Amino acid sequence: MVRWQKLFGAAAAALTAMAFGGAAVASPAAAAPESDVTPFVVGGTRAAEGEFPFMVRLSMGCGGALYTTQIVLTAAHCVGRTGANTSITATMGSVDLQSSSRITVRSTYVYRAPGYNGSGKDWALIKLASPVNLPTLKIATTTAYNSGTFTVAGWGANREGGSQQRYLLKAQVPFVSDTSCRQSYPDLIPSEEICAGYPQGGTDTCQGDSGGPMFRRDAANAWIQVGIVSWGNGCARPNYPGVYTEVSTFASQIASAAASL
Repeated sequence: MVRWQKLFGAAAAALTAMAFGGAAVASPAAAAPESDVTPFVVGGTRAAEGEFPFMVRLSMGCGGALYTTQIVLTAAHCVGRTGANTSITATMGSVDLQSSSRITVRSTYVYRAPGYNGSGKDWALIKLASPVNLPTLKIATTTAYNSGTFTVAGWGANREGGSQQRYLLKAQVPFVSDTSCRQSYPDLIPSEEICAGYPQGGTDTCQGDSGGPMFRRDAANAWIQVGIVSWGNGCARPNYPGVYTEVSTFASQIASAAASL
């Protein structure tokens, strides 16, 4: 099964080729007609200003979250090789991408998960040129929060085949067990991925939401990130939940990589 990664539009093919050194790799933009290449939170509502201040929009058409005030956690399939990179612009600080109060900062370095080859290990870090004065989103370090109902948010499409959104959308999706998810996705990697969505569909992340966080409240009622938007079959289709990188699996690697940047 082709992994329909939730990267936005035409940028997907170019970034996928760049990520694999120009090799011909099937990507959502290259392998599917436009109707199958969707971006955004489907079935969502507009987020309130300041509701999720850690959310980041990346210029290649992905999302992310502030891991530190100078590092963004996103998906590996959104970026190229590990190394210096000043081509990415991160926009944050407002739900409105056109707001005069938005903050934009260029990247200086990209760290892509070691061993990433398009299947699993879908996480990456982007170092910004300067820190920002915004709250960060802590990540889960155990599987304790890998259940229940999650929140997803992004500027991706609000329907399959739709267009990028100006305003941040949010939605809630329930946990789907590995056993159930593998009925839809036989190539799921349970040790590295977590699924969420409704059996009837209707609510999901979509292309353009790639790299964004899936999060919930922890025991102290603070937001904690448990997933990274990774892939799925279309957007909000019945019996095809969204697939997310299981953050707790890679928490120690993420922390070590961030400390080295």
